[in-house]
Amino acid sequence: MRIVSSPSRRLAAGLRAKVRQLALAGLALAGLLGSAVAEPQLEKTEIRYQGWAGQVTFVELADDLGYLAPLKLKWIGNTISGPQDIQTVVTGDVDIGGAFYGAIIKLIAAKAPIKAVVGYYGSDDNTYNGYYVKEDSPIRTARDLIGKKVAVNTLGAHLEFVLREYLARNGLTPAEAKQVTLVAMPPVTGEQALRQGQVEVTTLNGVLRDKALERGGIRRLFADTDLFGNFTGGSYVLRDKFIKDNPNTSRKLIEGVSRAIAWTQTTPPEEVRARFERVIAERKRNEDATPIKYWKSTGVASKGGVIGDAELQVWIDWLVKDGLLKQDQLKPSDLYTNEFNYFRPDRTAEAK
Repeated sequence: MRIVSSPSRRLAAGLRAKVRQLALAGLALAGLLGSAVAEPQLEKTEIRYQGWAGQVTFVELADDLGYLAPLKLKWIGNTISGPQDIQTVVTGDVDIGGAFYGAIIKLIAAKAPIKAVVGYYGSDDNTYNGYYVKEDSPIRTARDLIGKKVAVNTLGAHLEFVLREYLARNGLTPAEAKQVTLVAMPPVTGEQALRQGQVEVTTLNGVLRDKALERGGIRRLFADTDLFGNFTGGSYVLRDKFIKDNPNTSRKLIEGVSRAIAWTQTTPPEEVRARFERVIAERKRNEDATPIKYWKSTGVASKGGVIGDAELQVWIDWLVKDGLLKQDQLKPSDLYTNEFNYFRPDRTAEAK
């Protein structure tokens, strides 16, 4: 028997089909809008930066972990100096660079238009900067350093500030401290310079420290953690104009870097080292990856490198005491922003 649909049934079926089509269209539109909200259009898609030979920077790690896409990195060479790295940011030759907080503060005090955006290195029980002498050296105290030479990687950065704080805390006057001579040299030559008598003290960290201690014949005079405990020592910076012109790119870049820092903070060290070694092998820069075998921790004190007032105030106070800043010339909030950090305090608990 043939069943003939009534007009009302046909109309109802047609309406149901239209509703389904509209619902599907609505879901598609919602998806597009959601993508647009989640991933705003980036103003700049290429990020220029400097690397460090034998190391994987957090910018590079963020890229390897997929946290930066669709941003692309452009490596323009290597540096061994934080002050040089951030000066290159100021001149516009790179988009992001990192240095010790003291160097950043001095540069901003000199009217450099930059902002600290995420803490990226520091010192803890596993990762620290030590000041070493020969085992048979007569140097035992800060006062013994008067008239002696100390090797550091660069002037005006972390190692100089820590040494000068050590001298001040141990009673040396500014005039006496000036009699301690700083010698800038590449970190890889510091141990040799000490053993050959070119300097009386050398600064060592990471693989260079651990390998030197394995060879023996040297001892630690002091370390930065002896003075400051566990602390974040420096941050990446962006130019103010870069942030203003590229707010979405700035957020994508720094959120990615902060997530990469957090990844290393929560991932077993052997897994971090394996990834670093693979990155170095694949980029083919003709460099020695041996230091990676000695990597132990980031040294960054806060999750994802979120910056706090206290870690900057200690260096502001030091610069004021040293006469390089006027009292109340700068306050921590003048120097940094957590606006782009993935773990910034104003994010929801779910996002963290």
